[in-house]
Parts: sequence; structure tokens; C-alpha cells
Amino acid sequence: MKNTREKRPNRKSSKGATRKSKAVMAKKTRSFAWLNRMLILMAVVAVTALAGKGYIALHAIPVEHIIVSGKLEHTKTAALEKMVRPALVGGFLNADLERIRAQLQRLPWVYEVSVRRRWPNALELHVVEQLPIARWGTDGFLNHEGVVFQSGEVEQDWSVLPLLRGPQGAASALMGIYQQAIEILSPEKLIVKELTVDDRGQVTARLRGDTVLVIGGEDFVEERLRRFVAVYRAELATEKDRIARVDLRYQNGLAVDYRESPRVAGL
Repeated sequence: MKNTREKRPNRKSSKGATRKSKAVMAKKTRSFAWLNRMLILMAVVAVTALAGKGYIALHAIPVEHIIVSGKLEHTKTAALEKMVRPALVGGFLNADLERIRAQLQRLPWVYEVSVRRRWPNALELHVVEQLPIARWGTDGFLNHEGVVFQSGEVEQDWSVLPLLRGPQGAASALMGIYQQAIEILSPEKLIVKELTVDDRGQVTARLRGDTVLVIGGEDFVEERLRRFVAVYRAELATEKDRIARVDLRYQNGLAVDYRESPRVAGL
């Protein structure tokens, strides 16, 4: 009899081939993944290198122009540029703007300054100069905030400004007294030429025409000046050129010293 049973495929052999095929594919997949990682890494390195070169090149851009703006009467543009140049050796982006601003702020006539970059290679300085309201001592000035600043070399005659004098630390308070005095006296066309406070806080004013007002303590300035104005309107205005000195330190009156002879005037 013929053996009629069909030969069955060798399942064991088929399974072995499948496993071998999967192993080869997994190996290729790992190879491609490794290659992709290498390509990505190389790309990152290249981009980083280019970025680094760009960063270095950008920071190395020199400052070729210094632009100065603002109304300058006492500060020379050349002096500003000379002070700024050493801070620019590191390039456009490396310039320390706050340090530059602080340096310029120390110049005698500079009240306020702003510093900013202007692309691609310029530095812009905007300067506001001090506004002197009065002279302070022998070589200083008071600005509108009562802050003392030194002028350096005197370039013009400042005698038209009132002269304020006092101990160290008294500038701001004396400026307040001065503003109070001109508010009260100006309507009578009485101009304060000098204002002084001594170590005891005693205030004295010299008017244009050299009349001296002895005001006394700082706490009584307004009260005493208003009393003086009332008497001045009533009795003294017509004789103002003869008045040498007025002592305001009386409780209910004042003492007038004339250039010829003294007298006392009361309310």
C-alpha cells in the first residue's frame, strides 16, 4: 500500500527562520537609530558652533559713533566722549551702560543722563544739565531741588544769582527759606540778594540796595517776613533807600536802623 499521508511542513524550521528574520530587522533598526542619533548630535554641534561664532562676532562689533543730545551750555561734547571711550573697548554689546551713566553723572554740570544703544554700532547719550537757582558759598551752586553741585571752572559771571550761605547740610532747608522769602517779598519788588543761616539757625537776608533783614530763627521766617511787609507797605516803602537794617526778632514789632538815625516802628 502506498503511504497516502501528505508530508507536513517542518514547523520547527519555519519558526526558526522567522526568529532569524526578526533578529536581523531589529539589528538594522538599532543601526538606523544609532545613525540618526549621530546625525542629530552632529547637527547640534554644528549649530552650536555657528551660534558661538555669531555670538562672539556680535559682541565684538565696535562702537563707531557716540551721539550726544540735549541742550548743553556748560558741558563739552568732547569731554563726554573722552569719558565714555574707555568703557567701549569691549564692543557694542559688552558696554556697561549703567557704569557709563554713573560716570557721566559725576560731571559738574550734569543733572541727569540716559545712555542707550542704537543699532548697529552707536551709543546715544541724552544729557540734562543742572539748572542753578542760587550760588552756594564761594564756588558752588544750588539747583532747583536745593542740591549743591560744584561748577568746576567759572565760565561766566553768576553774580546775578542770589548768594546762599550756611553750614554743611543746610542747603536744602535754606533753599526752602529762600523760596518762601521771594514769595512774600517779590510783590513789593524787594529782591533777596543774599541769604545766610548760621550754626545756631539764625537767618539773615540782604536785599538789593543792601538793606539787611535780621530774621532770626528758622521757625519764624514766614510770620516775621509778613509782619515786615505789612509795616513796609504802611510806613517804609517811601524811605526804602534810607533803610540800612531791620531787626524782625521782636514779638509785636520790628526795629529799623536808618543810614542817618535809628528809630523803632511797630504795628
